Amino acid sequence: MPNRTRLRSVLTALALVLGALFVPGTGVLGSGASEAHAVTKLTHSQATARFSSSGITWSSSGGCSNRNVATCTSFDQLNLATAQGAQTLKSATGCALNITGGTETGHASGTYSHWNGYKLDFGKSTCLTSYVKSAFTYIGTRGDGAAQYRSGSGNVYADEGNHWDVTYYNCGGC
Repeated sequence: MPNRTRLRSVLTALALVLGALFVPGTGVLGSGASEAHAVTKLTHSQATARFSSSGITWSSSGGCSNRNVATCTSFDQLNLATAQGAQTLKSATGCALNITGGTETGHASGTYSHWNGYKLDFGKSTCLTSYVKSAFTYIGTRGDGAAQYRSGSGNVYADEGNHWDVTYYNCGGC
C-alpha cells in the first residue's frame, strides 16, 4: 500500500507541474497562446523612440500622427512585435528604412491589419527591394495582384508598387 500512495503523490505532483508548464498563454512552455493574449501595444511615442534608436525614419503625407486621420502616419496601438520586426529588418538589411504607413485609419480592415497593429508600410528603395527578393521566399500574388514574399520567420512582405506592405506575425527573430 505505501508504494501505491507514493506513486499517486508523485503522479499528482507531475500532473500539476506539467499543467503549469503547458497552460496556453500563461505557462512557461505554453507557446500556444492566442494572438490577442500575446500582443503588447505601444503608444506613438514609444514606437517612435524605438524607431529613432534603430535609425528608422517615418513620414506622413499630412505631416501628422493622428490615428484617426488617413493622411497621417500613426504608431498608436502598434504591436510591440511589429515595431521589433521593423528593427530586426533594419538590422538585417542595413538599408535606410522609411515608414510611410502605420496604424492610422484608411487601410484595409481585417485581423492582421494596420489598424490592429500588425502592419507597416515601408517606402520602396533599391536596397530594401533587393533584400526582400533575394532573402525571402516568393509565395505568389495577393488578391489585389501584389507579389508576396515570406521571411524565414513567417512575416509577409507585399510589393504594392510604391511601397512594401509588411505583415508582422512576430518580431522576425529579435
